[in-house]
Order: sequence, then C-alpha cells, then structure tokens
Amino acid sequence: MTRFDRHIIARLVKGFLLFIAALIVFFIVLHYVEYSDDFFDGGATLRQVFLVYYPSYIPEIIRLTSPLALFLSSIYLTGKLAQELQITALQTSGVSLYRLMVPYLVVGVFVTGFMFWFNGWVVPQTNETVVEYDSQYLNQGSRQVDNDEIHRQNSPGSIVSVGFYDRTDQVAHQVSLQAFADSARLARRVDATRMRWVDSLGVWRLEDVTRRSFDEGDMRVNDGIAEVDTVLNIYPRDFARSGRDAEAMTIPAAADFVDALQRSGADNIGRTLVHYYNKYSYPFANLILVLISVPLASVRRRGGQAVQFGLGLGTAFVYLATQKLTEPFGYSGTLPPEVTAWLPHAVFAFIALVLIVRVRK
Repeated sequence: MTRFDRHIIARLVKGFLLFIAALIVFFIVLHYVEYSDDFFDGGATLRQVFLVYYPSYIPEIIRLTSPLALFLSSIYLTGKLAQELQITALQTSGVSLYRLMVPYLVVGVFVTGFMFWFNGWVVPQTNETVVEYDSQYLNQGSRQVDNDEIHRQNSPGSIVSVGFYDRTDQVAHQVSLQAFADSARLARRVDATRMRWVDSLGVWRLEDVTRRSFDEGDMRVNDGIAEVDTVLNIYPRDFARSGRDAEAMTIPAAADFVDALQRSGADNIGRTLVHYYNKYSYPFANLILVLISVPLASVRRRGGQAVQFGLGLGTAFVYLATQKLTEPFGYSGTLPPEVTAWLPHAVFAFIALVLIVRVRK
C-alpha cells in the first residue's frame, strides 16, 4: 500500500468520524425537540433522558447514519481531489480510477464488516433500553403487541388458541388446546380459564380445566379439574411480540426468535422478519455508497464542491428512503421479507456498477 493510499484512508476515516459525530448531535437535538414533552409528561427526568436514554440511543444512531456519514466523507474527499485537479493529474500519469478506488474499497469493506458486528451484537444490547423507554414514555405505535385472539401451532396437528395474553404477568386467558387425528377430525380438546407460565419448572399451568375427547362421534367430558401442568413447544415470547422485538436481539437470538415464531405458526410476522434480514443487509449500504460516491464525485462539475455535495446528499437520501419505502411491502407480505431487505441494496449496487463502468477511467 502506497503513501497515497494511506493518505486517502486516513482522510476518509477522519471525515467519516466527523460526520458521524455531527449526525449524532443532529439526531439527538431533533429527537429531543420532538419528544421532550412526551418524556416529561410520562414522568422521565432529565437524568434519565440524557444519561440513560440518549447514551443508549447513540449506537442505534451510528447504525442508521454510518452509510450516510461514510458516503458524505467519500463525496467530500473525492470532490476536493477532483476540483483541485489531483484526480486528473493522477489519471494523466497512468493511475486509473480503478486503482484510485482501492483505498476507498479498503475502508468500505472494513466499515461494512465492523458495522455487521456492531449492528448484530452491540446495538441490540443498547436497544433494549431504547425500546423500554419508548414503550414507557413515548408510547410509539411500533411497540404495539399482538395479545388478542392468538393462534399458535404447538406441533403438527396441535393448535393452541388464546383469547387474551397478558405479557407482563405471562398469563393467557380463555385457552383452548386442540389436537387433530387428521386434517379434518378433532380428537381431543382441553379448555382452561387461565394458563400461567411456571418459569422454575418450564411448564404451563392450566387452571379450571375441562377435557373433551372425541371418538367416532362420541364425546367424553372431564371437567372440574382445578390445575394441570403441561409442556408445550410454545414459550411466553411466542405468544406476545412486537414489531421491534427483533431489534433488541443479537443476530443469534433473533434467529432463534424467528425460528420459534415460524415453528409455532405465528401469523403477521412480516415486520419481525424484515427487521431480522435487515441485520444482514443494511451494513452493505456502507460499501455500496462508497462505490457510488467515487465515480459520482470524480468528475468536475460547474458549481464546484457545493454541487458535488448536493448531488451526493440527494443520492444518499434516495437510497436510504428507498429502503424505508419498500419495508411496508415486506410487513404486509406483498414482497417476501428477504427480497424487501435486499432489493434496495441490489438496485443501488447495479447503479454503482453502471457509474463505475461509464465514468472516465
């Protein structure tokens, strides 16, 4: 690696860190201005807001803004080199744009790898506090929980239905356990007024139980049972969930959570799946935006760096906005969650490839 490569890497990283710091301050100020009344109406103190909530929120801000910060740093640096004719001088001396992109790619790959680890293992830990405070003080709609008329598959041919689930106390009300002899015939049914999770035993305790069995049209009823303990392939987390549960989990924990939801036959899990696959796809925005920035800013334009910077900002915001605009299609099931998570990155990776091929080498 040449001295020039090290110089580019140092300036790119320095700009990245400066833009990250500026965006953190911007996001915190903007968020506080919008939600300060909600915090204090909910009973939060200044100490809780600025010494607990916002320090916990900073990793999430870094996760969200790292592609933009790296893109702006790359646009600024490349635009400055182009306006000062340094890129032209390098190309005249035989250094191609592809060779010039090497230090940018080194930084892009490193940041992408780092953010994959950071997003997958660090951010979820701090997001637990953010999600808790959002639920307690801000009452954000994204925290809505499915707790009415829940139906889960316990195993093939076995369904658990719950009228209402109390997530806090881990108690299900108006419970029905149904076992089918085949796809059409109900073989056994157990009804209970309540079902409580016993953590020490790892079982569900049914109260006020009525058992029914069906055999060739005959029904046998055994009611008046006070309590029955049963083992199910369903756990408290499978009954109650919010769209942001996966955000507060590391990648391995989120994978187990998604597997449990799918195993239990949970419906309406599009939001959770999109958030899960975004843990893998979103870090690649760092690399893709770097690939876009170099050919975009390496051409001198009338108006100088202000035009370069404005064009760069517009491109970055279109990219990041496209991700947000496609997410509802994954939430509703219109698009598969995997496609929803990866489609914007695939589209802009193609745009980056076109720009690289077409720009002057």
